[in-house]
Amino acid sequence: MNFSLLPALNPGPLTGPGNNTYLLPGPEPLLVDAGVGDPRHLDHLAEALGGAPLARAVVTHHHSDHASGAAAIAARWPGVTLLKLPWPGRDGRDGVAWTPLADGDVIPAGGSRLEVVWTPGHAPDHVCLLEPAARILFGGDLLVARDTVVIPASHGGSLAEYLASLARVRALAPARVLPAHGPAIDDPVALIDRYVEHRRQRDAQILRALAAGPLAPADIVACVYVGLRPELLDFARESVLAHLVKLEGDGKVGRTGESAWCLVPGA
Repeated sequence: MNFSLLPALNPGPLTGPGNNTYLLPGPEPLLVDAGVGDPRHLDHLAEALGGAPLARAVVTHHHSDHASGAAAIAARWPGVTLLKLPWPGRDGRDGVAWTPLADGDVIPAGGSRLEVVWTPGHAPDHVCLLEPAARILFGGDLLVARDTVVIPASHGGSLAEYLASLARVRALAPARVLPAHGPAIDDPVALIDRYVEHRRQRDAQILRALAAGPLAPADIVACVYVGLRPELLDFARESVLAHLVKLEGDGKVGRTGESAWCLVPGA
């Protein structure tokens, strides 16, 4: 499968040097993720297209670093079709005319095709895109080679759904994952197994912290994220909250007062 990696040029604490976008050239060129509309990204995309029109752009989920460049892409290539899985309550605010995707859809992509795999958890509308012949998965924010993925529980994230999505992708046994951040992942099944074990250990750390009594998520962060850089504290609180909500669903913790959490007696 032929593709080009085109950095979106949006460095940040979580994006590192910036998002990866991927162009699949051919009779019906397709871009995976839209970046943020940086003019240099658009120029690099035009150069990679070699004068051909962009047929489609698929956004893996509606977080700004993946989707906010869609309007600029539509302005540069007016005939492009912009596709994403619907996120009720969020779509429509950006003025983009999205074409809705559904789990299992097959999309022409360059000279190949991509199968839509709904993988909620990081976001309700998150999808991966599988090229079945080469078993290459465009993974969005499902996996990152050198870190873990933030589950923003206050903004539509769900750790329980994320773990189910990891299990679904593991069962697909992709040969390679091309993520939206960082380098390609050449042993995705092993990475998924490490992710699941990491989440299990984080559950255990949170339960141990709560054994001393009720705590707010910020207090739990201080217990389990020792030495964390200040700019990452908000993301750590979101991750802790995601674990607490999952543990609540497991019947192990509950809420007490306005913002504190506690162990469920006898759980």
